[in-house]
Amino acid sequence: MKVLMHTCCAPCSVYCIGSLRAEGIEPTVFWFNPNIHPYMEYKARRDCLKEYIKSIGVSGIFIENYGVEEFCKNVIGDIPNRCVNYCYRARISQTAKYAREHGFEAFTTTLLVSPYQKHEELVRVCEEIAELSGVKFLYRDFRVGFREGQKKARELGLYMQKYCGCIFSEKERYEKQILRDLEAGVIEV
Repeated sequence: MKVLMHTCCAPCSVYCIGSLRAEGIEPTVFWFNPNIHPYMEYKARRDCLKEYIKSIGVSGIFIENYGVEEFCKNVIGDIPNRCVNYCYRARISQTAKYAREHGFEAFTTTLLVSPYQKHEELVRVCEEIAELSGVKFLYRDFRVGFREGQKKARELGLYMQKYCGCIFSEKERYEKQILRDLEAGVIEV
């Protein structure tokens, strides 16, 4: 089966690629992530993914779109729901479109490996887009291999990001640290 796998980063791809290969499926990695900010983060994730797939012999397609303006325009009115209402839809729609136009039988996404994603909503978005595009959504609950994939990624020395990707997820990451620092008395208000 010819599968296009939307890929957010190298660490998340480790288990997904291995799992699909174990089934006899050779995925093609698809990079389209206009939600990742700032640019140096976007570049670090993209470049690490390119090196990783080269090292394991996986084909990749990289659609360059550092879309900070488009991202902000589409999420600013509803930041709490940005993942489902924009990020998932934008990335998966582009993946399905590319899959349809280039003869792929199915698509999937490495977002399915993360226990931090809104899994059920992501699956629903993928199913909707599959129906609209006419390309099969290959569902796998990759979460079972999240820790294994992360461990292997660390062993391989892959770039390990500290937040999902968008500027608002980075903000949420630091908010948690600030609260911990306040509770520990490290900083004062």
